[in-house]
Amino acid sequence: MNRIHQQRNVDELTGQAESFITACYQELEKSQSELERRLADIHEEVILTGTYIHTEEELAHGARMAWRHNSRCIGRLFWHSLAVIDARGAETVEEVAGALLRHVEQAYNGGKVRPVITVFRSDEQPDRTIRIWNHQLIRYAGYPGDGEQPRAGDPASDEFTAVCLKLGWQGSGGDYDILPLVISIGGEEPRWFPVPPGLVQEIPLTHPEIGRFPELCLQWYPVPVVSDMCLEIGGIRYPAAPFNGWYMETEIGSRNLGDIERYNRLQAVADLLGLDRSTNTSLWKDRALLELNRAVLHSFKQAGVSIVDHHTAADQFVRFQEQESRQGREVSGKWGWLIPPMSPSSTPIWNDNTLRDLHLSPRFMYQKKAYADKLDTAAAAGPSGEADGSASLHVGPDEPAPESEQQGATEALTCPFHHPR
Repeated sequence: MNRIHQQRNVDELTGQAESFITACYQELEKSQSELERRLADIHEEVILTGTYIHTEEELAHGARMAWRHNSRCIGRLFWHSLAVIDARGAETVEEVAGALLRHVEQAYNGGKVRPVITVFRSDEQPDRTIRIWNHQLIRYAGYPGDGEQPRAGDPASDEFTAVCLKLGWQGSGGDYDILPLVISIGGEEPRWFPVPPGLVQEIPLTHPEIGRFPELCLQWYPVPVVSDMCLEIGGIRYPAAPFNGWYMETEIGSRNLGDIERYNRLQAVADLLGLDRSTNTSLWKDRALLELNRAVLHSFKQAGVSIVDHHTAADQFVRFQEQESRQGREVSGKWGWLIPPMSPSSTPIWNDNTLRDLHLSPRFMYQKKAYADKLDTAAAAGPSGEADGSASLHVGPDEPAPESEQQGATEALTCPFHHPR
């Protein structure tokens, strides 16, 4: 039975490798002889070792293909520009932490945000598997509060914050504490590393016309780096492969700051504007949401940090579809994810009834939370670190996905630009 199982695994991996290598080499315009030699080498390597190792070129193009295949991402027009950092040689948590901090710096790029992915070694050796515990490399802590202290920070981070507190990290308990990086290798105990002051250029929100807007004390960080997804290329899985795009303004304004389950600031914006909140017919939520998103766009542009508005992003997606059509490739897409969370019917995606999820590979996949077995103990960490169970691992760079999705839906994809409906 074991031999049959092993042969099945070898055959399955060989088939996945052949499918990826064939597509990859065709897109890279390599010769038929190069393709055949590489496939023969991989077949021999899998027979001898049970796995195979991607070349740097295969890794880079595979990662770009994974972004291109992401059915939930509106920003795929720029998939070919993804900078791929090969960090498979990192051995210690210190080396991993250093690579992650360099990723943040390179992605920020002085405000001219560039798409970057850092790929650490595959999971072929379970006792040496690298896991990044953070949902995003940079994210704000969440404090659910207790009978004496009000809640503060990002509710989506309550659960992970409790884990960090249990590990010995301490925050201020405020709304904008940047969480530490938490890394583990194999069965070793996790280590946490503070994000150095000054590495993240946080952006306070102002408004082009409302002078009192800073009274709301709103801010956000410049780059969303999703860090808890698994990258699969040709049957090889990389459980630590943080990647980023740049923000779409509705991701911050409509979702991170506007959602009831997140910072829930629409009422405060409406009150600052003097809007009538006594009735829905005043459309106070819509008006507050609009001005909050205008503030996000204005503030990022004033700070010289890359950002895209949802109308431009939707137009770019249509260009991506046209670009792929010229290459003879069908675009994989989930309509409910691609329409923006604000004024979706005013974008060209709204009337597109051709979109369907093709489940393509290479791909980004959900995986079990690295700290799943720490949740019960973290919940007992005390009042300041108590998890209330309300946090969801958002399926975009900024909103957690339901536990059921993380545990079982390994086929699901995530998007560095957009959020679930």
